Amino acid sequence: MTARVVEDSGWDALFLEDYLVYQGDASQPTYDPWICLAAIATATERIRIGTTVTPLPRRHPWKVAAECVALDQLSNGRLILGVGIGDPGDPFMPAVGQRVLAEMLDEGLELIDRLWTGQPVSAAGKHYRLDGVRLMAPAVQRPRVPIWVGGNFLVPAVRRRIVRWDGSCAYKGTTAAPRQITPRDVRELLAEARPGFEVKVSGGDPGAFAEAGAAWWGRWIPPLPVEDTLTLVRQGPPKI
Repeated sequence: MTARVVEDSGWDALFLEDYLVYQGDASQPTYDPWICLAAIATATERIRIGTTVTPLPRRHPWKVAAECVALDQLSNGRLILGVGIGDPGDPFMPAVGQRVLAEMLDEGLELIDRLWTGQPVSAAGKHYRLDGVRLMAPAVQRPRVPIWVGGNFLVPAVRRRIVRWDGSCAYKGTTAAPRQITPRDVRELLAEARPGFEVKVSGGDPGAFAEAGAAWWGRWIPPLPVEDTLTLVRQGPPKI
């Protein structure tokens, strides 16, 4: 129902956060976003769908690759995969440091990209090993399902990872004290990225962001009663 209201209210996309325990709060009911996205894919026709973000180090990359292909087929080519290293408060994250999580994210993304080609993949990385495995089911989108990367883009290594892929759903500063992204930030990211790179932002002036080249402006909605969520959704996207 909510997804239909999102589509009917003029929004262009619906993205879900990917938690098993929402922001580490065990009292908050949390539902698997991948199952929810499958339902959303079959209940809608136009909007893009995806995760912002999936903590890839918590998942097997080959399983994420297969799930994305299935969702892209169910939605007729509307999926976007947003990824990051994960929330430090997530009790299901591997008990390793940020550097190792970053290594797992980079290695996992490379494997997903290769598996989506449909060709046999062998890898002997630091964190993942494959021996000639192949995913035959193709995605609808070519050359691949778009990959957006999150994280703090003020960190040089994170920024390099972001512009290596297809889009940014990043934040500025720390999660504890995020700073507002500016139109200048958007222009600088686009100048560093490949053609077709997309930037998703929130807050600020949507019109100024559009002029700077941002493709997406998002409104984050926290966990609320259903009717309260629908009230916000029915307000529709900003008029630019």
